[in-house]
Amino acid sequence: MSTRNTLVLAAALAFGASHAFAHDTAGAEVVTPVMKQAIPEAGGKNVLMATVSYKPGQASEAHMHPGSIFAYVLEGRVTSQLEGSPAKTYGPGESWYEPPGAHHVVSKNASATKPAKLLVFAIAGDGEPIKQPIQH
Repeated sequence: MSTRNTLVLAAALAFGASHAFAHDTAGAEVVTPVMKQAIPEAGGKNVLMATVSYKPGQASEAHMHPGSIFAYVLEGRVTSQLEGSPAKTYGPGESWYEPPGAHHVVSKNASATKPAKLLVFAIAGDGEPIKQPIQH
């Protein structure tokens, strides 16, 4: 396996996306890893980049991220809400930040007829998952 393929597989596993490689899965957004890069000035930390694609009307399960998340809308419109804040809908070229541990209670395609796609930058420690279910 090439180094690039190894990194893509590692990023897919870190994002918790066993379905990341372009096959269609009912109900789950598609996460496609783009790259993983160690951060020299923050030992043991990595930046992972991935696209997140939503079908029309599709939503993610409520979740949290142990590290910082930066999201940028590439296409469509995405509604996002962190616990304790109002929901906001973002369009192409707009972005938001999620602090470590924030509960992401709404993340969905705002359109029932058009797909949506995000570019996500995540910061994570070695072996740390990027996305986790919220513990109740």
